[in-house]
Amino acid sequence: MAASTLYNDLNSNRSLRLQTLVRLRWLAVGGQLLAVIVTALWLQFPLPIVPCSVLIACLALVNVILTLRFPPTQRLTPPAAFALLGLDLAQLTALLFITGGLANPFAPLLCVPVIISSASQPKPHSIVLAVFAVVGVTALAFSPFQLPWYPGTVLLIPHVLTAGIWFAIVSMTAFAAFYTYRVSLEASELSEALTATELVLQREKHLSQLDGLAAAAAHELGTPLATISVVAKEMERELGDDPRFGEDVHLLRSQSERCRDILRRLTTLSSESEEHMRLLPLSSLIEEVMAPHREFGIEIELKEQGERATEPVGIRNAGILYGLGNLLENAVDYARKKVTVTTEHTPERVRVTIEDDGEGFSPDILARIGEPYVTRRQKDDSAGGLGLGLFIAKTLLERSGARLRFENGGAKHPGARVSVEWPRALMDSKLAK
Repeated sequence: MAASTLYNDLNSNRSLRLQTLVRLRWLAVGGQLLAVIVTALWLQFPLPIVPCSVLIACLALVNVILTLRFPPTQRLTPPAAFALLGLDLAQLTALLFITGGLANPFAPLLCVPVIISSASQPKPHSIVLAVFAVVGVTALAFSPFQLPWYPGTVLLIPHVLTAGIWFAIVSMTAFAAFYTYRVSLEASELSEALTATELVLQREKHLSQLDGLAAAAAHELGTPLATISVVAKEMERELGDDPRFGEDVHLLRSQSERCRDILRRLTTLSSESEEHMRLLPLSSLIEEVMAPHREFGIEIELKEQGERATEPVGIRNAGILYGLGNLLENAVDYARKKVTVTTEHTPERVRVTIEDDGEGFSPDILARIGEPYVTRRQKDDSAGGLGLGLFIAKTLLERSGARLRFENGGAKHPGARVSVEWPRALMDSKLAK
C-alpha cells in the first residue's frame, strides 16, 4: 500500500517553480530580440520588425506581470504550467510563422516547451502540449511568408526539404520529450524510494531503542515515586484508622508499591536483556528473521554450514534485520511448499542464502531487480513482492556492507535464489574492534 501510494504521488510532486519558468522566458525574450536585431540591423534582411517586436513585447509583458503578481517561490499547478507553456508555444509559433516558417533555422526551438513540460508536468498535459506543437509545426510548413534574405533574392525551399524538416522537428520533439520524461520519472522514483528507506530504517531503530527508553523512564520515575511512597506511609500511620480517609490511604500506599514493583521489573528486564539485544550471534539473528514467517503454511528450513562455536557475533543492526526479513517474506510469498535458508561463515566472509521452490525470476525482471517499483516475477498477474520493499531491503543491506546476488536455481532446484554476503569483519564485533 505504501509503495503504491508513493508511486501515485510521483506526478503530483513534479511541480514547476514559477521563477524557473520566468527566467527561461527572459532568456527567450533576450534571444529573440538578439535575433531580430542581428537580422534587421546587421545583416539588413527585410524583416517585419513591428509584428516581431509586438510578439516579443507580449512575452516580456506577461513575464513582468508574473514577477509582480506572484512570489518567486510560487509553485505552478499543472493547469497553470500548461497555460504558460502553451502561451510560449503559441508566441514562438507566431514569430516563426511570419519569418519564414519551417525555413527559419530557429524552427526546432518549438520542441523546448514540450521538453520542459515532460520534465515537470503530468503525462496527459505533456501529450496535449506535444499535439499542439505538432499542429504548430504543420502550420509553419504552409507559411506564406518568405524567409528574410538578401534584398532582391527569393530563397525557395523545395517541398521535399520542407517535409523533411517537418518530420525532423516532430521526431525530435517526440524523442526528446519521451527521454526527458523517463529520466525525470526515474529520478523522482529513486528520490521517493530513498526517502522511504530512511523512514523504514528510523522506524526499525526506534523499535530497537524502546528497551533503553523503558529503562530511562523507570530511572526517572523512581525518585518521585519513592517520595510518594514515603508520604503515603506517613499518611497511613496518621490516618490508618480514620473512618473517612483510612481506606483511601491504604489504597494509595498499595498502588504506589505496585508502581514501584512494575518499575523494578522494567529496570531488571532492561539490564538482563541489554547485552542480548545489543549483540546477536548469526544463528540468533537468522532465527529472529525467520520467526514471523513460520505460520503461513510454507516450510522454512534452516541449514547451517559451520560450527556454532565459531559463528560471528555482531552488533544488532536494524537494517540487516529488516532487509533479510523482506527477502524472506518475498520467498515465502512465491514459494509453493518450502523455503530454504542457508548460513555459511568462514574466517573471511559470512553468507546467507534464501531459496524458494517457486517459479523464479523472469529474465526481464532479473535484470532490473533492485530498482524501485519493479513489481512482477514470473507471472504477469502476480503483482507485489518485488517493488519498493525489495529496493529498501537491498539498499539497507548494501549500507551494512553486503553484496547481493539474485538468480534462479538450476533444473534440479528451480525457484529464486538470493545470496547476501558480508566480509567477516563487518559481522563480527570482535573483529570490528
